[in-house]
Parts: sequence; C-alpha cells; structure tokens
Amino acid sequence: MELRGKKIVVMGLGVHGGGLGVARFCAEAGAEVTVTDLRNADILADSLTALADLPITFVLGEHRASDFQQCDIVVQNPAVPATSPFLAMARAAGAHIEMEMTLFFRLCPAPIIGITGTKGKTTTSTLTAFLLTAWRPDTVLAGNMRISALAQLAHITPTTPVVLELSSFVLEGLGVAGLSPAYAAITNIHPDHLDRYGDMASYIAAKAAIGQHQHPHDTLVLQTGDPVLHELALTMPSHVYWSGTRQPDVLQRGDTWWQADTLYCQTATGAQVVAHASDVQLAGLHSRANVAMAVALVLQVGMPVDLIAPALRRFEGVEHRQERVATINGHTFVNDTAATMPDAAMVALECMPKPIIWIAGGADKKLAFSELAQVATQHAHQIVLLDGTATPALRSALVEAGIADRIVGSFDSLAGAVQAAQQVAPHPATILLSPGCASFGMFRNEFHRGEEFRAVVARLGTQEAI
Repeated sequence: MELRGKKIVVMGLGVHGGGLGVARFCAEAGAEVTVTDLRNADILADSLTALADLPITFVLGEHRASDFQQCDIVVQNPAVPATSPFLAMARAAGAHIEMEMTLFFRLCPAPIIGITGTKGKTTTSTLTAFLLTAWRPDTVLAGNMRISALAQLAHITPTTPVVLELSSFVLEGLGVAGLSPAYAAITNIHPDHLDRYGDMASYIAAKAAIGQHQHPHDTLVLQTGDPVLHELALTMPSHVYWSGTRQPDVLQRGDTWWQADTLYCQTATGAQVVAHASDVQLAGLHSRANVAMAVALVLQVGMPVDLIAPALRRFEGVEHRQERVATINGHTFVNDTAATMPDAAMVALECMPKPIIWIAGGADKKLAFSELAQVATQHAHQIVLLDGTATPALRSALVEAGIADRIVGSFDSLAGAVQAAQQVAPHPATILLSPGCASFGMFRNEFHRGEEFRAVVARLGTQEAI
C-alpha cells in the first residue's frame, strides 16, 4: 500500500501501543496523519510523548466530522465499534477503513501465525513465539499484548516466523477485509464481551473470522473437547488439526495431545513423544492445553521436535496471568488481572494453593456470575470485592450461593482491598487478584490494574523489611 501523501485519520490512539504504532508507521511513511481520541491529553500522556517527534495533528476529547469527511484512510482502533457514525461518515465520503492489523496483513512479507480464543490466547501466543525463538531467533511476537505489529515490520523477512495474538475486535476488521493468517488457532470459545456483541452467535462469528478466509492448504489448530470449535471446524476451508488434554477421536498427522503426563504428536509412522509434564512449569490442566496447541503450531511451521522440550523447560509464563508477585509474611500474592471474565477467574481459583483470599469485581461485560460463585464456594476462603459496575451482580451471585459471610467488604481502592485481604488471611495463604470482570472505571485497563497490584504488594514488602 502506498501511504505517502495520503490523509490518514487514526481513530483511537489508546494506551496499549497499537494506535501509537500505526500513527508512527503512517507518519514515517510520509502520510499526513491526524490522531483523534475521545480521551484527554492527561490520560494519553505517555502515548503523546512517544509521538512528539513526528508531524502529527492531535484532536483530543472529541471527534470532528470534518476529519472523517476529508481523509483518504481511517485507521480504526479495535475498541471502536463498526457501527460508529464517524466510520459511516468516512465511508460515505469515499475513505477506506483499515485497522493496524489489516495494514500489517497486507504488508507483511512472511506467513502469519495467528492465535485467538476466549482464554489462553496470550499464553499460547507467547509460548508459541518462545518455542520458535529457540529454533529461529528472529521470531516476531506482536498483536493484542501492547506490542505494535507494524513497528516490527522492518525486521521481518519472507522467512521470519510471525506470531500474532488476535482479539475478537481485531478479527472483526480482518473478516471485513477478507484476511486470515496462513496458520491459525482458536484455544476455546466461552461467553465474553457480550456488552459489545449482544449474543454468543455474534461473538462466535467474530472469533471464526480467523479461519474463514484461509486457503485449503492453510492450517487451523483447534482444541479438542470444545463443542463450539467442533461445530466451527465443519465450516472452515483449511485443514483442521486438533490439540488438547485428550487424544482426538480420529488421529491424523499433526495432531497433539496429552496422555497422562506425556505430550504426543502424531507423525506418519505413529505417535511420537514430544515432552513430559516435568518439562512444563505452568500449573493447571488449562496450561497443558495451551502447551499442546503451541506445540502443534510450531510443528506445523517446521520446528524440529527435539528442540521443543528443552525450550519448554525455560518458559516461566506470562505477566499478569497467574503471576506470582511475591511472598510476604508467609502469604503468596498472585496477579491474575488478565482474568477479565468469570471463566478465567474460575480456572485461577481451581488451581491456586489454598486457603485463597480472593480479590474480585470490576466493570460489567454483561456476563453471568452464578457458576463462578459456585466455584468460589469450594475454593475461596474469604472474598474481597473491588467497586465497579459488575460488582453488585457478583455480590448477589455470592449471596445466592450461600457464602455472603465470606465477603469481607467492597473497596474503592486496590490498596484498601489488599490490606483487607492480608488482615483476614490465615497463615500461610494465597492472596489472589483474579477479578472475573473488566477493569474500566477504577483503572485504565487490566494491565494498569495488575501494575497497581504489584506496586501495592511491593510497598508491603518494604514495610515488612523495615
């Protein structure tokens, strides 16, 4: 794509790096760039500072109709819904609508490995790239993890392994553009983001876009045992492989699965051992599923089997996901801020050492909490709630489950919540931040929430040292 001289509006700068990366890329390519965002300069300060060396026009706190009516291209932040009247205005004026990821797909010279799913996509993407790096040190990791894909483009050759984590919001744009990665994977599909999609059918359709525009010779890896994925497999144009914590019903070359404590892959001559449970540092059955999928992908790309187990032994996990922050006064503090949906919090409660003091609550995504509350009856010793639009519904579910007496209180600061958790914790205990809700309101995003949790815990450690 020729961007030089084009009038480009970047709609939504954001704080995760995607808008920043695409604004820099377009400006350095010679485009006339206007960045517009409804948030103010104080909230966007870090992103604005990072772009201060470029001739970019910033429109903050509003969107101006004239910007959308007089541009050639609008680069839509994934958080901006496709129904935005400003996007409709731009289309009516003849502008093309792109996202950072659609631009990247059009410009990337290498085959792309794209990974999505409701749970596990970040860990699976990071692990896939980590494994590939042991074979190909030039491997690139980017996407829905505060890493701009376009910023990596200059380092990518036609043979560079490129791993992208793709959210449903990004996949909406790729689907409209008719773009899918050559290698794709879906970890699982559970209810999420129903505040945006309204129903599961629309959410599933967004996730399915990762494979719908593949070619017959492309690769799609799906997790065994997920009924939604088994239905989707029937509609996909590419070759489907299966991975997971049990052997597929019909084995084919390329499938991967755990049997007891051994990970196998199916080859032309039969099942081959890839690794053992002792090679994996991550806890929980869900982690084994993520490992099986990452291994299936790297084998499809061509990584030798004998390099996988040594690389697995060095992988320690991903920040903000069941991340052990510190042990203070006998208590282990765990940062699982990325658990922004009930299913993810359930997994953390089920696999963390007991007794658990659970910190939960936050912003509403129109998700149900009844099942999470039932899991809490079995695994949460005490519950500390964070104020937010979803917290009353979570509290009601906990009361209905019969554990109202375990609720310590509801707090308008993370520091207050952690202090309360520490006060009620028996020794030793796991103090677990696994909110089961989005972060907006009290925090900029879930990463800000996790960083605040780390900072609060660090201060506790300093106090203990004194």
